[in-house]
Amino acid sequence: MRIINKLKSAILFLIIISLFGCNKSESENSNNTSLLAPTITIKLVDESGDFEEVNVEVVDVMIKMDDNSDDENGWISLNSNQKIINLLDLTGGVHEVLVDKFPIPTGTLKQIRLVLGDNNTIVIKNDLDVGDTHDLKTPSAQQSGLKLKVDTLIEEGFTYDFVIDFDVDKSVIIAGKSGNINLRPVMRVTTEVSSGIIEGSVSPSDEPAKVSVIDTKGTPETEDDEVISAYTNYTGHFALWGVPTGTYEVVVTPVDSNSKYKVTTIPDIEVVNGEITVIEPAIELALKVGAITGKILNENVVVTVSIIVDGVEEKADTNQEGVFLLENVPIGVYKITLTPADGSGLAVTELNNEEVKEDETNDLGDITLPDA
Repeated sequence: MRIINKLKSAILFLIIISLFGCNKSESENSNNTSLLAPTITIKLVDESGDFEEVNVEVVDVMIKMDDNSDDENGWISLNSNQKIINLLDLTGGVHEVLVDKFPIPTGTLKQIRLVLGDNNTIVIKNDLDVGDTHDLKTPSAQQSGLKLKVDTLIEEGFTYDFVIDFDVDKSVIIAGKSGNINLRPVMRVTTEVSSGIIEGSVSPSDEPAKVSVIDTKGTPETEDDEVISAYTNYTGHFALWGVPTGTYEVVVTPVDSNSKYKVTTIPDIEVVNGEITVIEPAIELALKVGAITGKILNENVVVTVSIIVDGVEEKADTNQEGVFLLENVPIGVYKITLTPADGSGLAVTELNNEEVKEDETNDLGDITLPDA
């Protein structure tokens, strides 16, 4: 009897051990499956936009696997939090994370869809330099969302990072007679693995500028070039996202067409996929400059010609023929002072409101200084 009881106890013990082992194995398999599941991260950046604010309401982000059709079936929500984003805050390397390491199925990711809501607005300065808020109408986005073709293979165990560039300049359409302002989003999507980032800053930092490169897609002779651009932020910092591997000329263009600074270029900037290229030191904007010249007719006297540029005196002396030349003078309107040498018996003469234009020489002609 005792033997039978011992056998029953032993069998019960083996059953418990077996059940525990199965549960542990299932748990380990479950954990392994979770660890192997691919995940996706989606960031939103602003490529460029010359407004005060452009606010968009992001309702959801969705993907479609193994299906490139326009069919409404098969879309998977990535459970993005509904939020209103000012796209113009996304400058100088700032980005908005829409989806953070969300698990997705394996296969081929064919499309990403950005779904916008109704609460989209834009702020534009009026004639009194005050910002007015207007509604942004987004009919296509509200109906079906904005679809971006991706075609990326998704495998187990990897995290996939995508960057969506929202080109505000091209996306905002100001209608003519109707007065409506429409949002017809122009976006591009890149992966951080298959592209790089160019970062840097522009000096002076208080001069708003647009920084850009041209991606020729490896075919300079064709017309499929793509401009990748971004505005500097209030500190002068910028970041160009989604730049493919290659060597580029970085072009910095002041936003104000009447700026005293001209377009400045930095050649031979190399980009490597998956890496950040930092341009150091800061890019110094080149001034728009011209020159001032003239001829003093008084004989046997040296005359010093001077102007004040940003509080600093710039000057040049006449040569043996009485000719003077002030070069690299920033554009603007100046008072020119002509100072003859001591003992010449001639009076100091001032010429007011003389304008210097970009790449031009203001020729003051022949000048005779009066007697003192």
